[in-house]
Amino acid sequence: MNSLIKFAQCSSLSGCSPVFASQFHTSSALSRVVSGKYRITKKRDRPLTYEMANPPHYIAHRKSWNSWNTSSLKDGLRRSETAVEDEFIRRFFTGTWHGLVCSEIIIKRQFNHIRVAAIVRRAVSPTKMYFLIGYTEELLSNWIQCPVTLELQTVDSFKDVVFKYI
Repeated sequence: MNSLIKFAQCSSLSGCSPVFASQFHTSSALSRVVSGKYRITKKRDRPLTYEMANPPHYIAHRKSWNSWNTSSLKDGLRRSETAVEDEFIRRFFTGTWHGLVCSEIIIKRQFNHIRVAAIVRRAVSPTKMYFLIGYTEELLSNWIQCPVTLELQTVDSFKDVVFKYI
């Protein structure tokens, strides 16, 4: 190792020997995948839903129904517009249904129809729930200029959605 660095510093081919020596790395590569995974806590009290519990390399196998987006295919139209609309829908939905959404918001696109699926907590009366559904569908349909339908499931508490604790 030392003879290799000395060779790099005293080589006649390199005009700047310290730069050449600092660009040479001898450490082994780590092939450890840690991105997109949740860290285990000391007390193992962090709740995860089913979508959160699956690591990223299972997207094609266990979470494929969450990732069907035809605009990202080859020669697909509206890639950037679809991404912006999806982000707008998610932010509007979480702002309108503040504190009630228990899971990830899943956006399904079929032709010009958008279906938004989520699991919502039963914390408000049914009349307020129906008002929020109509309000959300109407405003999103007017802003995005295509029909939007909400597909909601309700649960009693956040604990009903927990898949496992880490």
